[in-house]
Amino acid sequence: MSHSTHYFTGSRDGKRPPAGDPLRKAKDHYDVVVVGSGLAGLTAANILGRAGHSVCVLEQHYNFGGLATWFKRRGGHVFDISLHGFPIGMQKTCRKYWGTSISDRIVQLEGVRFDNPQFQFDTTFTREDFTHKLVDVFGCAPATVESFYETLRAMNYYDDDGRTTAELFEEFFPGRNDVHRLLMEPISYANGSTLQDPAITYGIVFSNFMSKGVYTFTGGTDLLIREMRTILARNGVDVFGRSQVDEITVEHGRVRGVRVGTREIRAETVISNAGLKATIERLVAPDHFDNAWLDAAKQTRLNCSSTQVYMGLGPGEDLPWIADLLFTSTRPEFDSASLADMHGQSRTFSFYYPKVRPGTGRHTVVSSMNADWADWADLSEPDYAMAKARLEEDTLAALEVHVPEIRSKLTHVESSTPRSFAFYTQHTQGASFGTKFEGLRYSMELPQQIEGLFHSGSVGIIMSGWLGAANYGAITANKVDARIDSLAAETAPTS
Repeated sequence: MSHSTHYFTGSRDGKRPPAGDPLRKAKDHYDVVVVGSGLAGLTAANILGRAGHSVCVLEQHYNFGGLATWFKRRGGHVFDISLHGFPIGMQKTCRKYWGTSISDRIVQLEGVRFDNPQFQFDTTFTREDFTHKLVDVFGCAPATVESFYETLRAMNYYDDDGRTTAELFEEFFPGRNDVHRLLMEPISYANGSTLQDPAITYGIVFSNFMSKGVYTFTGGTDLLIREMRTILARNGVDVFGRSQVDEITVEHGRVRGVRVGTREIRAETVISNAGLKATIERLVAPDHFDNAWLDAAKQTRLNCSSTQVYMGLGPGEDLPWIADLLFTSTRPEFDSASLADMHGQSRTFSFYYPKVRPGTGRHTVVSSMNADWADWADLSEPDYAMAKARLEEDTLAALEVHVPEIRSKLTHVESSTPRSFAFYTQHTQGASFGTKFEGLRYSMELPQQIEGLFHSGSVGIIMSGWLGAANYGAITANKVDARIDSLAAETAPTS
């Protein structure tokens, strides 16, 4: 069995593509330049390209999709980055903004399993099944459960009433740490939130999932991004990899384009799909912002990062049916902050059976744990290698509880850490879920600071994950479209 302790690279066998000028086919001017190719950036680009605007996407890496991406390794292994579970709303979003070739491949997971000292069971993760679990397994009053659901459904990101998620749980399920675990643990893995975050950041995401369960994309992320690139090309969007944007250029309070090395590309509108802090602290010169606004924006807290372990089974090897998603822990009681412990007792396993990539006959497993940047950032290279080896060993030991023969089936094991995420995405401190809730305000206020500069990506927790990112891209695209129409009206000749 091969092990790799390198950063995941998103390339075949870790080899870089041939060198050359990645922007040789780029035009000197576009209506819109999108910096970064996460799902928010790609969705915004597609909507604007479909509307007839000239759009260019610039991605610093040579793979696209941000954290919705994949990598390959020798032996026929293909690994998806991150845990690909999202609400049914992703079907509607993709059908509206990408078409049926993508939305028709979004299917419901067959099974989600919880296994911890407080409870063990399978669930479809639907409102009906969760109601059954809360009432018949945990003994909660049906009226309380329904009132809890209705409270969550009424939440929106404009009306923060100041409650934390912990306070919300205590209001409806006082002293029930086991119930809190059931309700919170999957959402913590989905967006990095904790019990101390605003209740609305929990309520909106949980309500989305509680509609009709958890869904995934059949065919793998490689097929998803390949199909997205085909659609982008059909809509006239230029997409360039290995194109590191060094600066978003601003003149007299207005965006003028971007600089990539010595190349300047002009545009009246720029959408940054980079991290919020990277956008305001690295890509734009500070003297273009109001000082008080910039100082406040810099105080925005980052969300946590992640560690992941990628395990590939050899050809002809298979896995027994366990679940599509397994939330497992040996921790006696729930503590959401502990999910990010460097040597924590809790992790999620995503089982990729051949149905995920039909026709391959291959099985892979991806384990994920939330993580803190500070635990990994300053490790020496020897200590870093040891920490990764321990991460992999602890993960294999945890998986053996469910698949005792797993080590004999694996031919590749590889891990990523917050340092990997920082390297690959250039997110500040390797943040996997963007910023805490306060970041949403500064993301949405960016055009008020610099005319023509917009941001879209993982901010505010509720705008993270696949569905949140794609929908935020659509929100931003609509604002940009209105701006372009306004600019056209300003320059139109009068009769």
